[in-house]
Amino acid sequence: MTAAWSDLHRLLRGAVREGEPLAPHTTIRIGGPAAAFAEPQDLDDLRRALAWAAEAGRPWRVVGLGSNLLCPDEGFPGLVLALGRACGGWRFEGTRLRAGAGAHLVPLVHEACRRGLGGLEPLAGIPGTVGGAVAMNAGTPAGTMGDVVRRVLVLGPDGQLAWWDRDDLAFGYRRSRLLEEPWVAVEAELELVPRDPGTLAEALRTSAARRRRTQPLEWPNLGSVWRNPPGDYAGRLVEAAGCKGWRRGDAEVSERHGNFIVNRGRATAADVLGLMADVRAAVEGRLGVRLHPEVRWLLGQADLEARLAAAAARGPEG
Repeated sequence: MTAAWSDLHRLLRGAVREGEPLAPHTTIRIGGPAAAFAEPQDLDDLRRALAWAAEAGRPWRVVGLGSNLLCPDEGFPGLVLALGRACGGWRFEGTRLRAGAGAHLVPLVHEACRRGLGGLEPLAGIPGTVGGAVAMNAGTPAGTMGDVVRRVLVLGPDGQLAWWDRDDLAFGYRRSRLLEEPWVAVEAELELVPRDPGTLAEALRTSAARRRRTQPLEWPNLGSVWRNPPGDYAGRLVEAAGCKGWRRGDAEVSERHGNFIVNRGRATAADVLGLMADVRAAVEGRLGVRLHPEVRWLLGQADLEARLAAAAARGPEG
């Protein structure tokens, strides 16, 4: 390790790995190495990691299960943090659920439904963490994470903890304040509603069957690539523009769902970005609608737009 990363290694009780490939930490299995990848042991460890990054002037990002996340082929020049060890637990208190930001969403949804507590079933099958679901306000037309959030414990850049109420989080369509400010969600307190466990179990079965039927779950993928325009669906627009099945390298617009890009083998981030630029140009040129990414780019959305513009300027392959 370099001296700087060695300092971080000595500071944290959790694991610190230099040059960690990011592809295994994303659902599309794409991404070069992070300069350092850390798994803080607890909240104090996380505080020390963020303080070190601030003092060293190193960029940092928090990743969950890597759904809706695209990482550059060249990797990330700073510190990537995974919160499963520090914030991975949960507990039920009557109809309230307190869940750590690193807790996996799928088993949590199933446990809530088993207990006869409704509100999370619209998120069934979303392969993410509680923190990611809060930050992105993940959900479906049937409901979103923001619908059940009561408050969220956040860690600030100065190391201080604060509770943000639902209104403080400024939830919107696939967005929250956490996407725009350097705060880290640590824990979410959710308000659930008593419902019949049998009805909830049936809702989970129906949701799982719909996902298997409509989504390309057999291939590594990003989840939804584009935000739905007001009053329409990105998948419908991509299909109407004739883009299903388009490829760049091993990146392919799914034949099953137009708003999914899948990795058919050895796709790169450059392949995905080029394909996104091709699809955006086709939808705008043929249908007059400009698509906006829902997928998050590890280097930030401004950098993503710059790369999409560069790919568009180069034009489609062939």
